[in-house]
Amino acid sequence: MMVSPPLLATLNAVGNIMVKARDPWWIIASAAVALHGADPGHVGDVDVLLSVDDARRILPMIGIQPRHGSAHAAFRSSIFGTWSGTSPLPVEFMADFHRWSGEAWLPVLPATRKRIEVDGMVVFVPERADLQAMLAAFGRPKDLERAQSLATVA
Repeated sequence: MMVSPPLLATLNAVGNIMVKARDPWWIIASAAVALHGADPGHVGDVDVLLSVDDARRILPMIGIQPRHGSAHAAFRSSIFGTWSGTSPLPVEFMADFHRWSGEAWLPVLPATRKRIEVDGMVVFVPERADLQAMLAAFGRPKDLERAQSLATVA
């Protein structure tokens, strides 16, 4: 695994928060690439996909006012929130997450879920092929590089 100390501490915080989840949830993007043992490039935050119900329940518990939107124009969520809490990296929570395909908003929902234990805390990521396809569909240069990096991991 390619997990830096700041990412490790943030993943631990996410695991502690998401233990309250009732529905499936995933870490995606650069942090998930690192958890698969590939080179994610720069990891500036941790992205968490969760259900709308869990977002409505969990985000207020950690002091986040759930809002509509996203941090990037190519993505949107019914509920979005950024938490900096006590972790070194910000955590972006996204419920009912969609990506713009160029023609329509398409839902982003992994088909797989892999359990990974990090420093005694359990987190979940999409399986490698699922994550690779997701990153390729995002289409941004950094996501395409991460998808290629995942392809090098057995």
